[in-house]
This record gives sequence, structure tokens and C-alpha cells, in this order.
Amino acid sequence: MKKIALFVPALALSLAACGEEPAPEPAPVQTPEPAPEPSLPAPDQELFSGLLAEACPELKPVNTAVCKRAGFGSSDVICEYGLGEDSYLRNKATLTPGDGEWTLADPASICAPGAE
Repeated sequence: MKKIALFVPALALSLAACGEEPAPEPAPVQTPEPAPEPSLPAPDQELFSGLLAEACPELKPVNTAVCKRAGFGSSDVICEYGLGEDSYLRNKATLTPGDGEWTLADPASICAPGAE
């Protein structure tokens, strides 16, 4: 008798489940992706050296330079560099995008005597 009592509810559940079909999933809505904005290429040592030489012709040439973003979401780039025979990154300059190219943010303070 116990076996029949367990069998009846299980049979009722299985019959109820057989008649149901899962509802179809809604079709995914495709949103148009915005066109990517053209961005400036990452500045490298060659680009930075050229910008610094153009802005400050009296400084020694750049020996080594490393540039990285100023922070998350920032469009500015901070470049640390060494001049002449100096292989240490003792100096800093900020590059900012302007008119489709990189420009020095504050050339007056970078080129000032004693700034090197």
C-alpha cells in the first residue's frame, strides 16, 4: 500500500510536466554599436623626443623615455625621460591631444632653465 501511495503523486507530477513546454526565450534585441572614435596612436620615445626637441631646442636630446596614461579615463599621457647621457627617468612632461596630434601641456615650465 505504501508503494502505491508513493507512486500516485510521482505519476501525477510526471503527467503534469509532460504537457508543459517551456516558454520560448525572447529574441535578443540588437543595439547598434556606436562608431569608434579615431584616437591618436600611443606616444613612443621617438615621438616624444621630436616634440621636446621642437619645443625646447636648447635642451640636450632625449636619451630614454617612457610614456603612460595619466589615469583611468584620462586623455593625457605622462612621459618620464632622461636627457643627454642620463639613462635615469628624472624628468616628467605631460602630453595632451590637440588638433589630431600630441602636444606638450606646459612647454614653458619644461623648457625653463634648471628644469632638466
